[in-house]
Amino acid sequence: MKVNYEEKLQILKEKIERAKNIKIKAETKLEALQKQKEEIIKQLEEMGINPNELEKEIKRLESEIITLIKEIEESLPPDNILYNNK
Repeated sequence: MKVNYEEKLQILKEKIERAKNIKIKAETKLEALQKQKEEIIKQLEEMGINPNELEKEIKRLESEIITLIKEIEESLPPDNILYNNK
């Protein structure tokens, strides 16, 4: 059985080229994501939020929202008055 080395080499070259293209696309995507991350961190810092404490800030804001909703609900008249139900 004769082995066609030229054909095998050509296939390997094509695979290497495809792998290089995939690597380049991945590196480009990674670079774009890193820039996006840096921009988000910059925006957070401009809002006075430490990026390392983002989870803590989210929990604080959620708690504040819950408190404000409760205050609004408590200040409204009961549903039977609002909707004229008897």
